[in-house]
Parts: sequence; C-alpha cells; structure tokens
Amino acid sequence: MKRLTYAKAGVDLDEVSKIRKDIVRQLHGTLNLREGKFGRPLIEIGHYAGMIDIGDRALTVHADGVGTKVLMAQMMDKYDTIGIDCIAMNVNDLICLGSEPIALIDYLALEKPNRKIVKDIMRGLAKGAKEAQISIVAGETAIMPDVIKGVNGKGFDLVGLSIGVVDKDKVIDGKNLKHGDIVIGVNSSGIHSNGLSLARKALLQRYRIDEFIPELGKSLGEELLAPTRIYVKPVLEILKECEIHGLAHITGGAFSKLRRLLIKPRIGFLLDNMPEPLPIFQLIQKEGSITNKEMYRTFNMGIGFCVCSPKNEEDRIVKILAKHGMVARTIGKIVEKPGVIVRGISL
Repeated sequence: MKRLTYAKAGVDLDEVSKIRKDIVRQLHGTLNLREGKFGRPLIEIGHYAGMIDIGDRALTVHADGVGTKVLMAQMMDKYDTIGIDCIAMNVNDLICLGSEPIALIDYLALEKPNRKIVKDIMRGLAKGAKEAQISIVAGETAIMPDVIKGVNGKGFDLVGLSIGVVDKDKVIDGKNLKHGDIVIGVNSSGIHSNGLSLARKALLQRYRIDEFIPELGKSLGEELLAPTRIYVKPVLEILKECEIHGLAHITGGAFSKLRRLLIKPRIGFLLDNMPEPLPIFQLIQKEGSITNKEMYRTFNMGIGFCVCSPKNEEDRIVKILAKHGMVARTIGKIVEKPGVIVRGISL
C-alpha cells in the first residue's frame, strides 16, 4: 500500500507555510498604519490571534472556519454540530493569548437556499456560543451556486470572526516560557476540525460514511462529525487561579503549532509522555499507511489543547480541568533545545 500524506490528500503543509510567509510579507506594512492612534496592533501577524491596543486592555481578533468537515456534514446530511465546530475553532484560539472571548460574527455561504441546513447550523452556533459564553452579534448569508459546490446540491461553507478582551499585563504569548516548565495536554473529543482531507482519503477508500466501525463503537460519519471541544471555561478559570506561561490550541499543523509560542531563543518542546492515540487516529494511520511524523503534524492525536506552566501548578491545573469533565496529563516539558519533538520525532 502506498503511504498517504497530507500533501497527497491535497494539503501540502510546506507549500502552505510558504504561502503564509508571502501573506505576512505583503501585509506586515499595514501594522504601522495605526501607530500613535487608537487601535494600534500589539502583536505580529502569525500568533493565534491579532491583538489591538484599546487602552489598559487589548482586543483580540481571530477568524476561522471548519474546513472540509463541511463535506462530512453534507455526506451525513447532518448539520446540527458543525456550528459548534465554528465557535470552537475561533474561541479556542482567542484564549491562547489569555483573552476572554466575547463576541462572534458568522459568515455562511450556501450553494442553494436551504432552510433546514441553515436552521440546523444556527442551532449548533447557538449551542457553541452558550458553551463559550459569547454573543453572536451579527452575520452574513450568501447564496453562491457558481462558487460553492457540495454534495448533492447541499454545499456550504461556514466561517466566524471573533473578538476577545484581555488586560495588557495579563497577555499570554509564550514570552514567559522557560526551561523546566511542564506541558499539560488536555484531551480532545476526536478529530476536531483539522486533517479531514487526509482522513477522508485514508478511510473512504474502504468504509462507507454511514458504516458502523467496531473499533470506534459508532459509524464513521458520527465519529468524524463529533464536534470540536470548547476549552474556554476551564482555561479562563485556570488563568485566574494559576501561573500560566503558554497556551496552545492543537489544530492545523497539529503539534508544530507549538512553535508559535517559541518567542525566546534556545528553548523548545519535548513531548515524551504522549497518550496512546485515540482509535480514530489509529484507524486513519493503519488504512492510509501513514508515518508517525505525518500523523503528529496533521492530527491532534487525542490532545486538543496544551497548557504550559511551572511544575508546581500541575495538580491545580489538572483538578480544574477534571472539574469541567476534561482529562489532562503532563505530556512533556520545555527544554533548552529549539523546536518541537514528539515521541522522538522532530516536527
């Protein structure tokens, strides 16, 4: 069997990285356009969110969607959870700067007008917003049959623009990370909203989307549509109660995303106590004959969020997460070697 990679599935992470660098080069000059004015940027492009000066506080801003998970919803004709994913992909990134998410605007583009799809999507958005304690204050709906093409005319795309707020002296951006800090990994609810292109290539060549998979205890479609976990409540409580040096949402690029926190030179992440991957990831790896390195730079592998702190905060952090129904464990530490190493694999 030929080994599958994310690039062969249509998402070349190396090429995406080059494109992102091109984007930053083109847009970097806009950062000084508000210098000396209200709303000047406080952080470079490329962290989990943008940050704007509004006085003693900073406004954090982020935009994200749910990627090709929309195809899973269309194939299953099930749309009531995809809105939760949209909320999660936004608010989980906002909290990585220590900010409290407060509002979101949604953008829904449809192939054709479909009241049922829209109603179900909105139900998920409302449920996710309640979980994250944010308000959906506005939005836009567009019908674009010449642009949006989906499964049996049910095509759509869903994106959110979100904002949060944080005291400027309480921003968490990674600058306080130091050698000896621990990395606590918080469990994911499954595949979340990243790597679906590779997952589809690996699994749909053998299984039907509605086929019951014994290893999963449910159908393939049900597993792939499990909504992304929202980490807002426990993380905000942790920020109030504990000393935190770094926060990371494990999304596209998976554990390579931790590099966003490496502001200081000569430090890096050593993740040598990772849990056994969830069954869905074991199945994807087996059916796609995918290397360990490709898996750990594509999927969350069962860890959806990371909290970096001094060792003496470990018990309190784990207890707070447990109170919110989340399983967490120390998966690694900060070391005096640049980069990210997971289970001996350099990402």
